[in-house]
Amino acid sequence: MKQPAVYMLATGKRGTLYIGVTSDLVARTWQHREHIVEGFTRRYNVTMLAWYELHGTMESAILREKQLKKWNREWKLRLVQEFNPEWRDLWDDIVG
Repeated sequence: MKQPAVYMLATGKRGTLYIGVTSDLVARTWQHREHIVEGFTRRYNVTMLAWYELHGTMESAILREKQLKKWNREWKLRLVQEFNPEWRDLWDDIVG
């Protein structure tokens, strides 16, 4: 089921972070995990889904992504820590 979402991938606890936006969180996360997408996440092996936020519209998801990308690293880490204190890979949560 497609739904706009903002997501954050990491290499592990307090590791390298990547923020993205998508209309299909499962498909997009799978693409990152399988290194199908060339670029940052493939180059730095950033594949663990650490945080996500669902949105009602793509416009609100894009605005949130832009907002988060302006945040400093500590704020981003705190956001993940509050949502996912154990820094688990949330992949199993989204695929059911």
